[in-house]
Amino acid sequence: MKSKYLLLLYLFLSISFTNYSQNEKSKDFKVEFEKFTLKNGLQVILHIDRSDPVVAVALTSHVGSAREKVGRTGFAHLFEHLLFLESENLGKGGLDKMSARIGGEGANGSTSRDRTNYFQTVPKDALEKMIWAEADKLGYFINTVTEPVLAKEKQVVKNEKRQSYDNRPYGHTSSVISKNLYPETHPYNWEVIGSLEDLQNATLEDVKSFYNRWYVPNNVTLTIAGDFDVNQTKIWVEKYFGEIKRGQDIPKIEKLAVTLTETKKLYYEDNFALLPQLTLTWPSVYEYHPDSYALEVLGNYLSKGKKAPLYKKLVEDKKITDAVDIYQYNSEIAGQYMLTVTAFEKTNLNAVMDGINEAFKDFETNGISQQDLSRIKAGQETAFYTNLSSVLGKGFQLAQYEIFAGNPSYITQDVQNILAVTTEDVMRVYQKYIQGKNFIATSFVPKGESDLVLTGSKLATVVEEKIVEGKEDAFDSSIEATYQKTASSFDRSAEPAYGESPDVKLPTVWKSKLSSGLHLIGIENNEVPLVQFQLQIKGGMLLESNEKIGVSNMLAELMTKGTKNKTPEQLENAIESLGATINAYATDEGIIISGNTLSKNYNATVALVEEIVLQPRWDLKEFDLIKQSTLSQIQQQKADPNSIARNEFKKLIYGNESILSHNRIGDEKSLENITIDDLKKYYTANGSPTISLFQIVGAVPKNEVIKSLSTLNKEWKSKVVTFPKIPVTNTIASSKIYFYDVPGAKQSVIRIGYPALAATDADFYAATILNYRLGGGGFASQLTQQLREGKGYTYGIGSSFSGSNNKGAFSIASGVRSNITFESVSLIKEILNDYGKNFNENDLDVTKGYLIKSNARAFETLDEKLGMLYNISNYGYKDAYAKDQENIVKNISISNVKLLSDKYLNADKMIYLIVGDAETQLEKLEQIGFGKPILLNESAVK
Repeated sequence: MKSKYLLLLYLFLSISFTNYSQNEKSKDFKVEFEKFTLKNGLQVILHIDRSDPVVAVALTSHVGSAREKVGRTGFAHLFEHLLFLESENLGKGGLDKMSARIGGEGANGSTSRDRTNYFQTVPKDALEKMIWAEADKLGYFINTVTEPVLAKEKQVVKNEKRQSYDNRPYGHTSSVISKNLYPETHPYNWEVIGSLEDLQNATLEDVKSFYNRWYVPNNVTLTIAGDFDVNQTKIWVEKYFGEIKRGQDIPKIEKLAVTLTETKKLYYEDNFALLPQLTLTWPSVYEYHPDSYALEVLGNYLSKGKKAPLYKKLVEDKKITDAVDIYQYNSEIAGQYMLTVTAFEKTNLNAVMDGINEAFKDFETNGISQQDLSRIKAGQETAFYTNLSSVLGKGFQLAQYEIFAGNPSYITQDVQNILAVTTEDVMRVYQKYIQGKNFIATSFVPKGESDLVLTGSKLATVVEEKIVEGKEDAFDSSIEATYQKTASSFDRSAEPAYGESPDVKLPTVWKSKLSSGLHLIGIENNEVPLVQFQLQIKGGMLLESNEKIGVSNMLAELMTKGTKNKTPEQLENAIESLGATINAYATDEGIIISGNTLSKNYNATVALVEEIVLQPRWDLKEFDLIKQSTLSQIQQQKADPNSIARNEFKKLIYGNESILSHNRIGDEKSLENITIDDLKKYYTANGSPTISLFQIVGAVPKNEVIKSLSTLNKEWKSKVVTFPKIPVTNTIASSKIYFYDVPGAKQSVIRIGYPALAATDADFYAATILNYRLGGGGFASQLTQQLREGKGYTYGIGSSFSGSNNKGAFSIASGVRSNITFESVSLIKEILNDYGKNFNENDLDVTKGYLIKSNARAFETLDEKLGMLYNISNYGYKDAYAKDQENIVKNISISNVKLLSDKYLNADKMIYLIVGDAETQLEKLEQIGFGKPILLNESAVK
């Protein structure tokens, strides 16, 4: 699901970076790529970007859920999973296993209605390996799929569906919309993930037929973007892909727009929702339709920001929600235009509908001004450049244009279409697609609150899965597939050697300290005409009182809502007119004001940040809106099992004595106590340059940065700020199981861990090395291999050490099928107990290979460089700490890892938290051996 201009932002490729206007830009716009087609029909697109020693490889198959048959839905997405598991020459573990060795950035994939893609960024010396691996997946895969493999992966996909749809608030909304917007004969009638019943009924023959039809070279685009030799790459592509047989001709899928003969209103009482939500959906246009550009602007104008008619009416005037979202979901043959409002507690959705209609009337009367249109386009310009720092994003978009627009060069036309939108276009598309047109209205409300739904709504049909103990299919994932290898003209089992090792250069860091006490740290980077920065004021929740948790969070929200001399709307307009973004947010340990802007607008953007810091507005109306919005967030978190787990785990890790045990946004009681005077007192006492850091990356030199902050340095008064001592969290004497009951939960959310290390502790990085093969290495980790790949218990599981200047937690996190909660926790405990004892030479080699080689792409993007500066300035790391960490990896031994495991991975001294259905899962957990589970909330279970 993606908006039009965000798609484009991935690929604003090779242009001359000069300060010219948008209209001039459309004339000078130039894309550098090379495209060719193999004899078997494989489309290949190459793009050179030598800014970093990395290469992104993306394989995109023109098949999504729209190519499926009724009764066999979900196949395209199932294949996304299967193609990572094994192929004839990569062997078991496939690309995931190789990725861990070569330092790749998370081999992954995604499926939409119309395409499935597979992608990864690797150090440039691994390019031939990637081409070899992707060819093996495409042409030498299907023989490795057996009944046990299929049975296991069905369970993984089912867990993904439960996690993403069935076990979360409003998870069934999209399904209800699709079923009612599109006729049964339309290929968008079903969800991309398919139905659980269809997945369960899929046979091995079904799978092979789907593969042989759609996974053929003449239906696939290979994109390679980054730092590589073009001629050599062409030779490799021909060698590895050239002899894969062409498939049957692929029919062009025709556009198939839909119309609604009537407005349909549907409702559903959601087991997880605590707030009512209204979604309106209109039939819209396909991807790259000429009207999609004006529709994008329309959605932005109607819903985003202080001037937006929907915001003014629903948020400010009626005060029945804190946000409105409008977005396009445009696909290859049709599209839909969606408006979503999550209302405040007990709000009747008829009142929301009234507000929407009133806002539409305002727009019909006033339209959009040229000034507002220019403001929106300015934001699009900056967003183009922002997405340039990733070669993977560039590869994605090249394939997108090739498949859905007919040629990668369509980007030139695409940009011109964005810039050509007029105010008249925006009104025209509103009248054509929205005004007075039929739509689908879905009212999703909490259980027992059907009185809140739109008048005239009918109960929606929703298929709820029944999870029964012991009813899942059994399978043995250890069974090796036996088959005759597909013939080839050369030995494909030999993995290609590495190329020349890339020369990894760490960015040059500069530092300064101003007379006010403000510390500066930066990296000058001129790859794109962008600047990203953040002003970090230390403190956050650490400087709050237990009775008024949430002050710093509300203060951060309020800081960007106007200044002394600018109303909230005027400040917002000033920022957006520069094509800039300025956001403020709170963490447990600070308040951060972040900015992103074109380098030519850097000084003007920083001037606005100075105004925000030095001249706060203290707008009471905005304070009241923020307070209500925060209350709504708290209520929504109570409805989401993952949020419940996060907040409850924090309490258990830090204990009642530590302020860090709290949810930083507060709770209903603390919010009730907070006044705007509390925010003023907090800022007056703690807003000081002496505890602040300014971190900046981009196309601006050190001297200009220092000069740009002269007013802030002169006028921001220094204060002495005292930080309270945070009690050292006690170690866990013995393990206990805690349970939070969510009746009817389809999954159990698991959190296991204990208070571990600070980022400044000597063992912190060594502990992250220890954790790589346990749960930090994705598919290279034992937790993933055993719980997902071996058992099919979960869609995802991972572990991490998270510390700052204060001690953080070691934690294991997952969501598992409800009826194997006990089995999952038992297996995790077993893995923890055996990890150090069984750690071997292969584990060490994989760990070292990944952590050393991944340095080539460690600081590719501006965000990653900013993260580097954060670590240096907050934790006292050396400028070249990445090299120091590399040496730690090189020198670590198996005995070191075993000692670290004994020290930091004791399964009998951890907190075990389960958020799930107590009625079916609580009692059995006593068999884990940690005593009777402790119930954390009121429950029907006795």
